[in-house]
Amino acid sequence: MDQSILVVNCGSSSVKLALYRTTDTAAPIITALAERLGGEGARLRVEGEKSFSCEEAMDHSQALATFIEECQDYLQDLAAIGHRLVHGGEAFHESTLITDDSLAELEKVSVLAPLHNPMNLMGIRLCRELLPDLPNVAVFDTSFHQTMPAQAYLYGVPYDWYETHQVRRYGFHGTSYRYVSAETARRLNRPADDLNLIIAHLGNGCSACAIRQGQSVDSSMGLTPLEGLIMGTRSGDIDPGLLEHMMRESGSSMAELMTALNRNSGLLGLSGISNDMRTLLQHEAAGEPAAKRALDTFCFRVARQLAALSSNLSSTDAVVFTGGIGENSADIRRRILANWRNIQFRLNTALNQANGDESGRISETGTPLVLVIPTDEEQMIAQDTLKITGL
Repeated sequence: MDQSILVVNCGSSSVKLALYRTTDTAAPIITALAERLGGEGARLRVEGEKSFSCEEAMDHSQALATFIEECQDYLQDLAAIGHRLVHGGEAFHESTLITDDSLAELEKVSVLAPLHNPMNLMGIRLCRELLPDLPNVAVFDTSFHQTMPAQAYLYGVPYDWYETHQVRRYGFHGTSYRYVSAETARRLNRPADDLNLIIAHLGNGCSACAIRQGQSVDSSMGLTPLEGLIMGTRSGDIDPGLLEHMMRESGSSMAELMTALNRNSGLLGLSGISNDMRTLLQHEAAGEPAAKRALDTFCFRVARQLAALSSNLSSTDAVVFTGGIGENSADIRRRILANWRNIQFRLNTALNQANGDESGRISETGTPLVLVIPTDEEQMIAQDTLKITGL
């Protein structure tokens, strides 16, 4: 029987799982999503060669244990587990095998991504506990951006902050950018190291990246995933002086303000309605001005960031949209490009509505190339796990 690899993406209230055969990492044989964990309405849904659902109170450990028990026939040949880690800091430049030493080092990095890394690490610990004989591999969102030059990753702050406290821009969504840039090269039948791309990863978390000859040279996200574009609940770029102002005017603590910037801002904060793009588009269509305000601001900020990132490239072979919003919202893509006023993009309306032709193209022939390329971070994690474990 073929061996298999399990990919684990552990979030604050969810766990995403994907099981791949080592002989074919193009598509998983089983996927699972456990959500609302630790709260009311928790559920686990498994699809693929094995299919079942479970709706009962459960936490992360119970969800993983249930998945392992229900899918044990498919896990008998499980050879390794790959994990998504949001932040690798400067200690981890590439995917790595998890050992006690590397796990201890990752604990130190968690301070740079306090909303994400602790949950990612919890997933590793749970898998080591529930499946103790298997190797675990960490794949980092930050590693793809280690090619950014100092002029792109340094902040204009005292240099010893960088030397002593690793204060710099790291960039995120790197596993997605790695997949999408390679897939773009494949679809265009060109070497990845011959392409200059601007990629917008737009979902509940949003970022954008400039890729020059296959390598990341600039990204919108920074020290943490809070910097950059307006996101579902995250503010993106703000004036740091805003924090002092709000502490003085509202009496809020730093912890309260950081919670507001991470969880109550972005599309949710601007609209007061929802962080979900589909919901906001529905409210806008119904004439709700708060929804329009949020969407107009979002699209303008994305366009401004894409235009800024393009200054890294002598020429741009394609602008690529990916992520849940980037892949599925024709109207948001249109509005973003309409705000990028110094380049005359011309979208093919039918192709844009269809989320692209076979190559992903949504632009008119003979005009600047715009593509929609679905991302597949889990596939990249599976491939890295396969490579590092030598399976």
